Amino acid sequence: MKEDALRTRPSTRERLLEVAETAVLEKGFAATSIEELIAAVGITKGGFFYHFRDKGELAKALLQRYVDNENRLFDELFGRADELNEDPLHGFLVGLKMLAELLNDLPSGHPGCVVAAICYQEQLFNREVAELNAAAILAWRARFRRRFELIAAHYPPRIQVNFNDLADMLSGLADGGIILSKVLKDPKALPRQIMLYRDFVRAVFLGVSH
Repeated sequence: MKEDALRTRPSTRERLLEVAETAVLEKGFAATSIEELIAAVGITKGGFFYHFRDKGELAKALLQRYVDNENRLFDELFGRADELNEDPLHGFLVGLKMLAELLNDLPSGHPGCVVAAICYQEQLFNREVAELNAAAILAWRARFRRRFELIAAHYPPRIQVNFNDLADMLSGLADGGIILSKVLKDPKALPRQIMLYRDFVRAVFLGVSH
């Protein structure tokens, strides 16, 4: 029993990243100090520097962790949706609905986006972090563009649309929905935005029913 608990306990590095993500999403990277992180995790400053050379390296690890988690979420949701639907459009629409339902079940709404948090304070970070941030956005664009190209082979778009822009729209809408949720104290604003995007994608490929 004790061995199982030790195996499942998060590592010190992972606990640092969890605490750092919460702090960064609440108040930004500049206002998050190494001192508060080590106090929350219960280690010394030397312990912090054992895992991260400086705050820049922490930011890079935090961003990579966030991107990896988002990619796993997309793989799981849209993979499950595709298992239920052979049709690429309907699979994508089901995946978006599943995403909206997942966000709707979060008790206090989405905690925030590390990509956006780093973008807002990009002057604090080195080129490597900025490039990783841009690469994440471009990878999500490529992911959804490939899906739209597959859908278009079965359902030619009813309106002229740039698939890069249609893919980017989901990223922009997600971050905008997080802002709406926080400012208006309405945790359901983001899932509603996802469902509106779902309706728009359906209209692009199927047209508007009367």
